[in-house]
Amino acid sequence: MLTDPAEVDSTRFRSVLGHFPSGVAAITSLDAEGRPVGMTVSSFTSVSLTPPLVAFLPGKTSSTFPVIAERGTFCVNVLAAGQEPVCRALAVSGEDKFTEVAWRPGPHGDPVIDGVVAWIGCTIEAVHEAGDHRIVVGRVDELDAGAAVSPLLFFRSRYHHLAAA
Repeated sequence: MLTDPAEVDSTRFRSVLGHFPSGVAAITSLDAEGRPVGMTVSSFTSVSLTPPLVAFLPGKTSSTFPVIAERGTFCVNVLAAGQEPVCRALAVSGEDKFTEVAWRPGPHGDPVIDGVVAWIGCTIEAVHEAGDHRIVVGRVDELDAGAAVSPLLFFRSRYHHLAAA
């Protein structure tokens, strides 16, 4: 017999889905005063080749996403295996997250973090409500991948990296 979705325990749900490995990305933008803002996500995906679209899913309680939405542009920074400190800095709420994060202006002026595996500059195309999250679809305006480093991975509530080949 199927479980009623209202009866699925959120702790078990999180634990089971934690068995699916994901990459870690930093979504960056600028606030109204031109200061960098950012957040980390493991829910990032490509959506479409034509037109080129990507998506990320911020929680509705995020204090950073409304700032990004107001600006209308963002940069996806695919974090490298050695960038756990960057990930942790951007995951903190309410602080100057970029104190120890080196970056340069990318498309639309949004931060491209030094040492990332790849970056993708986007304009918000659509925002959809989805439970306790939002689905943010971005139109890709510019992108690059240059760093020959492994990505930062998240699996079973811990950070990992790819084993050397």
